[in-house]
Amino acid sequence: MIDLATWNLSVPVGNPPATITTPQLLNGYKNNYFHSHTGTLFFWAPVTGSKTENAIYPRSELRETRSDGALRNWLYTASDNFLNATLTVNQVPSSGKVVIGQIHAFQSTQPMLKLEYQYKASKGSGSLVAKVRLRPHENSRVVTIAENVPLGKSFTYVINLTPSGTLKIKAANKLWARDISATWRTKPLYFKAGAYVQDNTGNSREGAQVTFSKLDIDHNKL
Repeated sequence: MIDLATWNLSVPVGNPPATITTPQLLNGYKNNYFHSHTGTLFFWAPVTGSKTENAIYPRSELRETRSDGALRNWLYTASDNFLNATLTVNQVPSSGKVVIGQIHAFQSTQPMLKLEYQYKASKGSGSLVAKVRLRPHENSRVVTIAENVPLGKSFTYVINLTPSGTLKIKAANKLWARDISATWRTKPLYFKAGAYVQDNTGNSREGAQVTFSKLDIDHNKL
């Protein structure tokens, strides 16, 4: 079973969308948008779902917390920070795009990193694309990490932000690394993972479905 003791969950229902607390998750919470009783984590985000504040797309997505359910935010200089996942993208919307992992910045609308699966029907496969802001106030740059990642097939990613400020992304056995600006040092960060669909048009059967067979966070102290 995947440990849900350090996550809460946003699901795209209600106005504003519902937040499921850490204790609720540990108590076996499930609905059409999320469940964990099979030993894997199932996420479903229809394009017609409700949206969080300042977002234009729906999400069924976990957000990092402490074990008591309080929001966890961290400074990258304090530890070696990892988000490890093994997952399958089962369905994509007509845009072909779903965000499957993030490093977000606390009280900001702009994350440091979005890791996105982008499916191309013409190729019959997808790419893993990182949208990265190396400085807090710059526009994100787009980096293709891996290509020829099949829809419906399991793959692994590891997002690592080191205490010296090196951002490393290993996805589908490909590695990319770059140093971020020291101007991030004072910005509290947190991990997110799930299905953040990058589309908001279509019917209720269109959306992103993602299944995680492994998901964990490590903050290894220096």
